[in-house]
Amino acid sequence: MTRMDVYLLILGDHLPNPCTGQEVPQADRLRAMVEQAVVAEEAGFAGVAIGEHHFTRYIVSAPELLLAAVAARTSTLRLSTGVTLLAHRDPVLVAEALATLDVLSNGRAELIVARGVDQQTDAAFGVQPGELRARFEEHLRLLLKLLEEPSVSWDGRFRGQLSDVTTTPRPVQTPRPTVWIGSGSAVSADLGAELEMPLMLPSTLRDPSIYLEVVQRYRERFPAGRVGVPSHVFVAREDARERWRPHLAEYARFADPWRGDGDIDVDAIMDGAAVCGTPDEVVARLNELAEHLSIDTHLVMVDIGGMPHESVVETIRLFGAEVLPKLV
Repeated sequence: MTRMDVYLLILGDHLPNPCTGQEVPQADRLRAMVEQAVVAEEAGFAGVAIGEHHFTRYIVSAPELLLAAVAARTSTLRLSTGVTLLAHRDPVLVAEALATLDVLSNGRAELIVARGVDQQTDAAFGVQPGELRARFEEHLRLLLKLLEEPSVSWDGRFRGQLSDVTTTPRPVQTPRPTVWIGSGSAVSADLGAELEMPLMLPSTLRDPSIYLEVVQRYRERFPAGRVGVPSHVFVAREDARERWRPHLAEYARFADPWRGDGDIDVDAIMDGAAVCGTPDEVVARLNELAEHLSIDTHLVMVDIGGMPHESVVETIRLFGAEVLPKLV
């Protein structure tokens, strides 16, 4: 039996602590994310994934820069974006940034790429209505080609022509660093299977069981593929729900605005989309989810809703000591 790979997922919401009203400065928030990744390596996590967002209270817009800072302070941690909004980025620049991170980290870099669905971001980066999916697929095919081949020519619809170009530096990992496709849709999962890419399900506050049919479809088309899932997780030896409740509610109001201004059913979230409890309760939930969805990689998101940095670090360490060894 192989133990599941567990990454620390950091999306970087910059929300006030709902218990105190305190909001830390952006600089302190960013430095805390780097520190949490360092602690995750010490705690035995396989990797860290840092998200990309723009024009929102998620304040990480350049995850590769944070990952480079993490690379300088770690030696074994896999370093992934979570996700890279590939339809909005130049695949040449993405290939160069990933390869640079791979060289600096001695072969530990990864990407999770996804389309992203946000009209403000689309407009700001020149993505026209209706072209998001086509742009993503073209950028993805070019990105993989740039990472794998030393001389690339390209003539596409969205990216300017390339003639025998070689991106530098070249990645350490061969044939290329791991690139996950992040998706909960059948269309993108089919694309991932076609390109023989691992599949990462979306990070949402919805029960991940809703993606069961997508996972089954992907596995039918690519039996050797890997599947990962993100979960919002909090673990404590006692009073876990009481300690996490205000932070989860704060985050749910921010991350799922369609819930409205009414009361958030935090207990329903903790019983479904999120995972909260004692170490043994968290182990049971995560193992059950892994078996149900046939997954081998779990992204664990701890830092949400204005949680104090000290509480996040405590949770990461406890997860590493009493949860990780029991995940299969």
